[in-house]
Amino acid sequence: MQPLEGIRIADFSHVMAGPFASHLLRLMGAEVIKVESPGRGDAMRYYGYDRRYDGMSPAFIGVNVGKKSVALNLKKPAALAAAKKLIETADVVLENFRPGVITRLGLGYDVCKTLNPGIVYCSVSGYGQSGPMRDWPAIDNIVQATSGMMSLSGETDGEWMRVGFPVVDTITGQSAAFAILAALFRREKTGTGEYIDVAMLDASLAFMTSAVVPFLVTGTTMPRTGNTGFSGQPTSGLFTTADGRKVSLGVVQQHQFEALARYLDREEWLTDSRYRTADRRLANSKALKAELSKVLKTRTAEEWEACMSAASIPCGMVRDVSEAAVLPHLSQRGMKIPISLPPNLPPPPEGIAEIINAGFMMTGGGPSVEDKLPMLGADTESVLGTLGFSEEEIRDIMD
Repeated sequence: MQPLEGIRIADFSHVMAGPFASHLLRLMGAEVIKVESPGRGDAMRYYGYDRRYDGMSPAFIGVNVGKKSVALNLKKPAALAAAKKLIETADVVLENFRPGVITRLGLGYDVCKTLNPGIVYCSVSGYGQSGPMRDWPAIDNIVQATSGMMSLSGETDGEWMRVGFPVVDTITGQSAAFAILAALFRREKTGTGEYIDVAMLDASLAFMTSAVVPFLVTGTTMPRTGNTGFSGQPTSGLFTTADGRKVSLGVVQQHQFEALARYLDREEWLTDSRYRTADRRLANSKALKAELSKVLKTRTAEEWEACMSAASIPCGMVRDVSEAAVLPHLSQRGMKIPISLPPNLPPPPEGIAEIINAGFMMTGGGPSVEDKLPMLGADTESVLGTLGFSEEEIRDIMD
């Protein structure tokens, strides 16, 4: 049995942050009923440049597998009544409209709490439901800018750089899922629901704790270090190997440096006054990095990764996504879930399409999902039928 079996999510969210939150809950066994507008539905269905995937884009698939799709025009009274009936049966309402929009549609928290006093209601937005930035529009790259996240990426003397995937959307969705779980747990104890306000800016700053708190404590911002590790150590960064590929070292602690010196047969580094401590190594970064670079050009990246890792020296070969996604390690850990694509979509590589799992394992009933893609509105009739609507009423709602 999965942890969230029996929990129903009425999901009015779209694009990425909200759907990723409900995706995580679905992987844990919750029933997610995705409410979309008729016609085109969630804009994420059309995300990307390859129009062959319109209606079922890979990005949409990645966070919506296993959900049920109900198409409702919430501006129509009969459809709004159906949405309210759904909420009466739900444990959680999730929405990520701009602040105030869901209330104007007639499904704000006050209404839903009256319909279902135990409801856990989660609103996801760019800057939250309060504060001077409340009504500002926001998407992932905007919040990467306003949160200071972009200032942490890039070379020391180069331009600031956005993280190359929608990290703000992802961490916001994860934060929302965590908050929903906490609220459901408290409801088990108290019997009462509650309202959750999740902001992309707030979630980003919480995610950036290791960079933000040092400023709040010292008043000094941390420098950008490019591909050098957070410590700034010359033994923590990228190095070119014999085959022209790169490895990333993470040698930051004293015992790690000593192990590295011995493994590379450079024990003279241990007695060299320039390298005796982390502070001395930092002061003499250029010299140590030059020596280390010469040594690392004697083997391939794959060889260094394997032998150093076996010797407990942090080292990883730099891979692109196409290489990382097919590591056998992922399959062994259940990190990929096979799915079937509709026949109208291009066939997947090697004939197998997969999504990424939740990112953790459990001893029993862990994260997983059945192989079902939510075609727009495909579950409208069946879901409305379970809510007690007659065939005639369903036709009226769907017209």
